[in-house]
Amino acid sequence: MSDIPLGVLDLVPISSGSTAADALRNSIDLARQAERFGYARHWFAEHHLNPGVAGTSPAVVLALTASATSTIRLGSGAVQLGHRTALSTVEEFGLLDALHPGRFDLGLGRSGGRPPGEKAPGPAAPVVDGRAPNGLLIPPRFSFEHLLGSPRIALQRKLLLLPGAESQDYAEQIDDLLALLAGTYRSPEGVEAHVVPGEGADLQVWILGSSGGQSAEAAGARGLRFAANYHVSPATVLEAVDGYRASFEPSDDLDKPYVSVSADVVVAEDDETARELATGYGPWVRSIRTAEGAIEFPTPQEARAHTWTEEDRALVQDRLDTQFVGSPARVADRLAQLQEATGADELLITTITHDHADRVRSYELLAEEWSRR
Repeated sequence: MSDIPLGVLDLVPISSGSTAADALRNSIDLARQAERFGYARHWFAEHHLNPGVAGTSPAVVLALTASATSTIRLGSGAVQLGHRTALSTVEEFGLLDALHPGRFDLGLGRSGGRPPGEKAPGPAAPVVDGRAPNGLLIPPRFSFEHLLGSPRIALQRKLLLLPGAESQDYAEQIDDLLALLAGTYRSPEGVEAHVVPGEGADLQVWILGSSGGQSAEAAGARGLRFAANYHVSPATVLEAVDGYRASFEPSDDLDKPYVSVSADVVVAEDDETARELATGYGPWVRSIRTAEGAIEFPTPQEARAHTWTEEDRALVQDRLDTQFVGSPARVADRLAQLQEATGADELLITTITHDHADRVRSYELLAEEWSRR
């Protein structure tokens, strides 16, 4: 499987007992180590109002990381366009590219859920008894509707948007962004806009999506690269990649679809150690899916102290069942199964453990095992 590149998706997690500064230093160090281990990309996610996540601005973290690395591609996974403009995004990444040309991936996310009136698509690939044809687990669909209506999410939107502002239509915003990068932007009145730095920046543009809806369709119709989020919504990964491929039209950049698929992973020398390192994952996912905001990642001892209710378990079961935890061989087998089921051209690995050394070691063990296949 060594012909399938591995990348890193980094949330800049804050572990209990540590600080945001610690998390940033750890993530920069992880990028240096991932470069040494042979990972193809290191992406930073964007999250807001989460006590346990320091990755609020991918562009800022990328600027810090670019100076500490030299060859690994760096990118956003993803810039959330729901609360920013095409211009501000092109300007930010134009500045990055000006000093580190040809090293950045501009990953774009919609944020804010489905547009009004858009229905969630059904599965586009055969799933029997919760399994893809090759046995990959496809759990029942999780509903995010309670998240979209939560007071905390409403507050986040209020604080991120100027008073009275409304997000631009996502597809139109992508078109504006691509036109600004290409230097072909014209307003409806025919006025040109040229972004310096930004116009002509040597960026790979990606769309990230969790279903076969607008994000997948927008990526396919414009001939862009697409990253499907098995780690966020494992139930819809097959419909996401199928929706993208069904919508794909060749572009100057791509003549055929190109897909990356993400997975939550914890690797250790043996299965028992890996399971211990992953103990904090359940309470951490619960904090996100209750809309409370990601907690600081707990130690195994702290995690075991959590009292679970049936409602709690229902919130996180699909994520627990689809986290790949174990020895290098066991996890590599499951990643190969994910790649086969989705036809992914790349895999994007996200790993969180309480101790930074364990996270680095997880990525190292996986890279070593993957290179032998």
